[in-house]
Amino acid sequence: MQIRSGFACAALTAFALTPLSAVSAHAADVPGYPGVEEYTADLRPITVNRSQAAGTATVLLDGNEAHVRITVDGLLADHPHAQHIHIGGRGECPTDYEAGEHNGMPALSTLDGLDAYGGVETSLTTEGDTSADSTLAVDRFPTAPDGMVDYDRTFELSQAAADAVREGNAVVVVHGIDYDDDGTYGDALGASELDPNLPMEATHPAACGALA
Repeated sequence: MQIRSGFACAALTAFALTPLSAVSAHAADVPGYPGVEEYTADLRPITVNRSQAAGTATVLLDGNEAHVRITVDGLLADHPHAQHIHIGGRGECPTDYEAGEHNGMPALSTLDGLDAYGGVETSLTTEGDTSADSTLAVDRFPTAPDGMVDYDRTFELSQAAADAVREGNAVVVVHGIDYDDDGTYGDALGASELDPNLPMEATHPAACGALA
């Protein structure tokens, strides 16, 4: 069965109306849609990066087809925010103690967090390719008008990503911070380790949550 838009809206609405105390820490079949599994993540700010971004991620999985919904508030407005599903690490978000020193200041870079969340397997782009090849496709990530991302897309996950979600080893990371609060991605932390043509603020994690 393919995930249809009507199903996705109904299922996500049902989830939104579920009391927090009733949300399982494990995947659950979506009522009325046998075989469709629901995974959620509480996206919390990476505080050492001076981020206040927070929100939720929901993945409805039918085979390898995923309907992904991400809502995050508190981001740098009107700037691209890369977002990914990471796999292959400890299956958790890094702590502030895993931060490094960047341009003489404590901050957690994407590479600093690899042991915790692993490498990029899925790029949560707004259109086109969703593989790791699009990790830095800054022209195809949400731009957070008014500081908020509301992402909703259905696509095929790789087998590795689908397996990791089901095994509790998938972590959603939203990137892009304003470390020095100057209203843009500047050079406060230097150049990105991932692409020296990008400022490090553009690729540092802003919010993170493990899917379960």
